[in-house]
Amino acid sequence: MSSYPKETIRELVAGTLPWHQTKQIMSAYKDDDRFLTYLAVLQDRVPWKDRILLPISDHLFIAETPGGRVTKCECGREFGHYKKNWKLGAHIRVRKSKEALREIYPNSDIPDPEWMEIREFICQSCGTLHEVEAAAPGYPIVHDFDPDLEGFYREWLKQPLE
Repeated sequence: MSSYPKETIRELVAGTLPWHQTKQIMSAYKDDDRFLTYLAVLQDRVPWKDRILLPISDHLFIAETPGGRVTKCECGREFGHYKKNWKLGAHIRVRKSKEALREIYPNSDIPDPEWMEIREFICQSCGTLHEVEAAAPGYPIVHDFDPDLEGFYREWLKQPLE
C-alpha cells in the first residue's frame, strides 16, 4: 500500500497535482493515515485554530471549538451546532421567478417556477456559495448530512473523541 507525504496530499487537495499522479492516487488502496493527513492539510488552509473534525464540502467543516462542535466556514463564520441544519444560518437566495432562473439558465429551458425553485446557501461573511438545492416551492430546507462523529472516530479511525 502506498503512503503519500503531506505535500502530495496538499497538492491533490489544491488541484495542482499532475493528472497521472492524481489518477494513480485515486486508483490505489488508501493508506491508513490518509484521512488524518487530509485533515492536517485542511487545517493548514484555514485562518483559525479550532480542530477540524470532518469536512462537509470544500469550504465547510465540522470543527471542535471552545463552545462545542459547530459547522464552520473556511473564513471562520460559525453556522451553529453541527447537528442542526447549517443552511438555516446561511444567507439564502431563492430563485423562484423566470427572470431569476434565466440568470443561471441563459441558453436553455428553465424550470417552471410554480413547480421548482433554486435555493443558494451562501456564507454571510465571505460570500462563498456552499450549496445549491432544487426543490418544490414550500418544501422544507433539506438537512442532508448528520454524521455519527463519535462512531466514525471510534470505529474507523480508532481514535475516540473526548
